[in-house]
Amino acid sequence: MTHSQILFFALSVWIGGVAWSPAVCADAPLIAAAASVRPALEEISARYTQTTGESVRLVFGSSGTLVKQIANGAPYLLFLSANSDYVQWLADRGLTAGPPVAYADGVLALFARAGLLGERDNPMTGLGRAVENGTVKRLVIANPEYAPYGSAARAALKHAGLWLRVRPILLVGANAAQAVQYALQGGVDAALVPLPLARSARLEETGYLQALPGETYPGVELRQQMVLLPGADPGTRRFFTYLQSQDSREIFLRHGLRRPGSH
Repeated sequence: MTHSQILFFALSVWIGGVAWSPAVCADAPLIAAAASVRPALEEISARYTQTTGESVRLVFGSSGTLVKQIANGAPYLLFLSANSDYVQWLADRGLTAGPPVAYADGVLALFARAGLLGERDNPMTGLGRAVENGTVKRLVIANPEYAPYGSAARAALKHAGLWLRVRPILLVGANAAQAVQYALQGGVDAALVPLPLARSARLEETGYLQALPGETYPGVELRQQMVLLPGADPGTRRFFTYLQSQDSREIFLRHGLRRPGSH
């Protein structure tokens, strides 16, 4: 099985917009995390288990979907969001068990199939030209109503004056991972997706991939925060502390995230 086939399988196991990591001990703490952080968090959790002998269960989905589940009583003990707004929403309703901690700043990236965008193009200018001349016939983003990266993608398109022009060709994934899945399958010509997921899928091997600066999507902050939830036990708190360690920070950076406040 090729890397792409393996990744396609991993990204395809979605139930109601939420994906579960491979099975571990049934009584291990249940951690909810934004789909965009999956590659980094799975590596961190594996390192944590190797180091401590303890394990956690990981559930991935759009931040908005996970927040709805938490509000409806889902038994998650720790939540890693792709932005700070959803964490604040939980805090305002008394659904957290401590102050939030910023663990990274997210990075939005533009992907396009090989030959559609020039390497020297300004990314969004190049996308606009490709949409105008019809070489980009299908563009995917995550759902902007539930996924922070979808909201950032919409902001980038609006800032570039492309939002109305791309609406007829726009495909909306349930979350960031599903948007990357469409790009990986070749069902779209371009995608605005999280850099960490795009790198994990090796999209740069099949086309153009460029990280976008924060000013490309004004008004949207991808300050990624995590927070303990009511019922968090000592095992959950130990993992929460580990996520703030230097080892974890280095893994987040290696997967395409940035240090909080670094841009």
